[in-house]
Amino acid sequence: MALKVKAVERLLKFDKESAGKYRYVMKADLYTSLTQAKVIKEAALRSGVSQGVMKACWDAAGEVIKAWATEGHSVALPGLGSMRFGLRSKAVENVNDVKTSLITSRRIIFTPSVDLKDELADTAIQITCIDRNGNEVKRVTSTSGEVEDPDNDPSPNSPEGEGTNTGGNTGGTNNGGNTGGNTGGDNGGNTGGDNGGGGNGEGSGDME
Repeated sequence: MALKVKAVERLLKFDKESAGKYRYVMKADLYTSLTQAKVIKEAALRSGVSQGVMKACWDAAGEVIKAWATEGHSVALPGLGSMRFGLRSKAVENVNDVKTSLITSRRIIFTPSVDLKDELADTAIQITCIDRNGNEVKRVTSTSGEVEDPDNDPSPNSPEGEGTNTGGNTGGTNNGGNTGGNTGGDNGGNTGGDNGGGGNGEGSGDME
């Protein structure tokens, strides 16, 4: 089994006045969105229990995860990893300027388990390159690769323009605890690199 990726040649403008340049931009090629009913049916077949029992367990687990995560816990997702809530906010120098309006978005953060990361790292990736005219010009296959860890490998150049502070329960000088860090995301995202990413780079940071 392999993950399919498309690299499509697109015209990217890095500022309002430039004519732009063509770059190949990659994105995952998703097959279909599986419904909850289909997942429950398959899980029931694999476990040997009825679909009714599986649905009841599924619903109960979802309610528990939602309740505990909104209380600030990092909740285990069996066989997958853990989930927790975080937020993205602007950084300020003066403590008197700290207020809830600095929070720009609330986030759901998923941290994969070691087994899931190993499985993903060992999964082949097939890249199909499509030029600006819609013609397939090349195919590339990768057999293995690294898996990003949202806890240990925050990227200041991520497409969302995340900051470098990931937060934690204890807090540090710049890494932030539950009250967030103050390093911010001054680097924003890629400012028009070869992959055509771009963050707003407004000095926002993550508090997780």
